[in-house]
Amino acid sequence: MKKILLVLLVLGTVSMMSACSSKDESPYYDYPYNDQNEDPNEDQNGESYEEIAEAPFIRTEDMQVSTFSADVDTASYSNVRRFLNDNQLPPVDSVRIEELVNYFNYDLALPTEGNIFGITTEIHSAPWNAEHDLLMIGLKTEEIEYNLTAGSNIVFLLDTSGSMGNSDKLPLLQTAMKLLVNQLRPQDRITIVTYAGSALLALDGADGSDREEIISAIDGLYASGSTNGSAGIQLAYEKALQYFIEGGVNRVILGTDGDLNVGASSQEALKELIEEKRESGVFFSVLGFGTGNLQDSKMETLADSGNGVYYYIDSVLEAKKVFVTELGGSLITVAKDVKLQVEFNPLYVKAYRLIGYENRTLNNEDFTNNEVDAGDIGAGHEVIAFYEIIRQSSNEEIDPLDFNEVTDLKYDGELFEDEIMTLKINFKDPISNMDQSATHIQTNTTTEMSDTFNFASAVVEYGLLLRHSAYKGDSNYDNVMNRALTSLESDIEGYRAEFIDLVIKAKALGE
Repeated sequence: MKKILLVLLVLGTVSMMSACSSKDESPYYDYPYNDQNEDPNEDQNGESYEEIAEAPFIRTEDMQVSTFSADVDTASYSNVRRFLNDNQLPPVDSVRIEELVNYFNYDLALPTEGNIFGITTEIHSAPWNAEHDLLMIGLKTEEIEYNLTAGSNIVFLLDTSGSMGNSDKLPLLQTAMKLLVNQLRPQDRITIVTYAGSALLALDGADGSDREEIISAIDGLYASGSTNGSAGIQLAYEKALQYFIEGGVNRVILGTDGDLNVGASSQEALKELIEEKRESGVFFSVLGFGTGNLQDSKMETLADSGNGVYYYIDSVLEAKKVFVTELGGSLITVAKDVKLQVEFNPLYVKAYRLIGYENRTLNNEDFTNNEVDAGDIGAGHEVIAFYEIIRQSSNEEIDPLDFNEVTDLKYDGELFEDEIMTLKINFKDPISNMDQSATHIQTNTTTEMSDTFNFASAVVEYGLLLRHSAYKGDSNYDNVMNRALTSLESDIEGYRAEFIDLVIKAKALGE
């Protein structure tokens, strides 16, 4: 009944809202910051975000291969939600479209026996530009029952400096940790290292059956003093290695409001340390909290360097999503260094543009280079990427770009008349470190649009609007809401209904 009432409310709101007007179309070859002439280096209330230069359309005659790293981070979605719930449009560069899309659960194909990934591809007309096509690529890993896995050795590295005292910081972090405690088993170990003026060991390797001891340690945390994390990081890794579980989960989880002052260690030295320690099998994830200090790009970089995931926790419900609903994906890595490479068939594709993943693009030669790190995917994770495509039959003019020559192309002379593209995936087994691969072909067969494509493309359009993208075409919030409304039937957790509410807020703030 509540869902029906929500749908009726949203429909009423949609009918009352006028359509957003489209701004002048920008050249396809631009690398725009945004169309509002905002300063990309200006912090928002003390927060900082790395500038995102949107990818342009690339002619297949200039480069018919596109390579990028998988990304399962979702911090951007919950961070954008925080701004909208505070009645503010988010900073443009806080909007990473791939993280908005990958926040949700979809009905992608499961892996077949003997495979790590289920692979789904689908192509339809782009909702914001009927002259273009939109290609969806989806990967899905098998769910793993957390209770049946080997032990977890988790070291929480917690910022307890004075800036963490607000209710949306350390108190919310403590609540999030207690949600995890309820999932622990006797074979699991929890260590808590805190850092402010100095590093302290608040809990030393308690097993999962010591819940009273763990809860007492969490309740005893308080915020005070300055931020100096260098000693805390060293101690966290020492403990992670001391309690290392062969074949299990071994992970340091940093909880902070983003004021990453690490004392004598520079940011680059910290990144190098985390990269070094990941070779031992200890991975590094980041939980961001609160407002005012968030150093978004630094936190994302540290998680990426440690084969981990970056989450932004803005509510107890988000903490539940990370530590209860999606616990396996949050902790258990099933594929390391996942790289995707798409080769487009120039017979059909005149030009293409990868939407999002701007800080995940790779050189084409990096695809088979084991020295180049890439994203990791957890149990039950789904990863979706979209390419906007200009058909070979189009008269649209695209400016040429310079690229290094690529050899050993599939679509080089032979026609392959029924193929639009070939997808290749390279990755490593997280335990053996052995290389593995998979291949998938998208044909030119016409199929019915799936619910996954419908909703995920609505989230993409929402991201284009929030970014004031030069490539948004005829995007508008009404279209986003109308498409999202048709995808509520599978909304078990209520995330899609919440998305519609956020779209309504974004439109109201943008008028």
